[in-house]
Amino acid sequence: MASNKKYQWLLIGLLSANFGIVFFDRNAFSFLAPFLQPELKLTNTQIGLIGAAFSFAWAIAGLAMGSISDRFGRRKTILVVATLVFSLASVLSGMASTFIMLMGARMLMGIAEGGIMPITQTLIAAEVPPERRGLAHGITQNFGANLIANFLGPIIIVAVANEVGWRNAFYLVALPGFLMGLLIALLVREPHELDNRPKPTFAQAMQLLRDRTMLACVLVSTLLVAYLLVFSLFLPLYLVQVKGIATQQMSWIMSSFGLASIAIAFIVPGLSDRIGRRPVAVVASLLGVFIPLGTLFITGDSLWPYYLAFAAGAAISGVFPLAMATVPSEIVPPGLTATALSLTMGISEIIGGVFAPSIAGKVADLQGLASTQWMLIGLAIATSLFALMLRETAPAVLARRR
Repeated sequence: MASNKKYQWLLIGLLSANFGIVFFDRNAFSFLAPFLQPELKLTNTQIGLIGAAFSFAWAIAGLAMGSISDRFGRRKTILVVATLVFSLASVLSGMASTFIMLMGARMLMGIAEGGIMPITQTLIAAEVPPERRGLAHGITQNFGANLIANFLGPIIIVAVANEVGWRNAFYLVALPGFLMGLLIALLVREPHELDNRPKPTFAQAMQLLRDRTMLACVLVSTLLVAYLLVFSLFLPLYLVQVKGIATQQMSWIMSSFGLASIAIAFIVPGLSDRIGRRPVAVVASLLGVFIPLGTLFITGDSLWPYYLAFAAGAAISGVFPLAMATVPSEIVPPGLTATALSLTMGISEIIGGVFAPSIAGKVADLQGLASTQWMLIGLAIATSLFALMLRETAPAVLARRR
């Protein structure tokens, strides 16, 4: 049974903020790459490998934690511990002096963060009624992440790095996570009704992938993760090294994506509740081509064309909660929700998160950083095409059809 509205909004706000802190820590490496790359003498291939290693650890942990939480409960406890550990991993990132040490710290962060998304969205699905679930998932996964990580993140992190160095920037981003762990422990309650449902087996989890829409969610999520990783890892480097844009100006351009995505967190999921998941996912994914096209072809000293291109392309960020959380939660039995979400996230991180940055880094070393922008164009178009495979699941649309 859905909880009262006051607690629903408290839960959405708190978990959205926590997800924002998660991505604040995750994205810090991307924004600090122009600073740490020359000091640690890292190649573009190594930058890509660090991103890939993080995604691999995130995926394995996500696959495990989602199923474990469905089988044994204790979602709140897992969430609190994971939040504290990923904050500690950020501190270790700032202490790294070699490629191996930095990769190890980022893999630890990936392990800690991997279970957060499926557990978070399972808590939302348990407390929010179906007619508002698309918007709730969108706010939870996108609003905090875009406000804290994508908008404020590049501005704050790059400013700190310019003033006191990239190591201190890593230490700074660790602090909010410790506070969020305490708040979750005090304010979030365990949805015990989930513990009374049948526990999923491995065979049931694998059976989920036989559903066409579930498979489409995995494919779309894989391409979205690939897009996000190539975007976040290599766009700052491209803007600084190829376009000759100063690091602080680069941070403002990157933050324009986050600023636009704050509105997208409401607009795309909200529209999907009203006019359907599939058409919104198709159009929003295709708009992602504006970012790499603008980055490649904008000339001159004005930053406004970049802001406009990034704002238009930010629409693709709104597809994440639809493919990773809302649609999977609407097509599986309630007892399999966390398992379905962890499958979607885990497979997409393993394939999209591991292979895409590794390939992009290698290609960038061989062909130049501009090649990463052409990869983004292809990924956005492919995401839009695979979104056509989604079966419509929005309750309001299905009710009108009936």
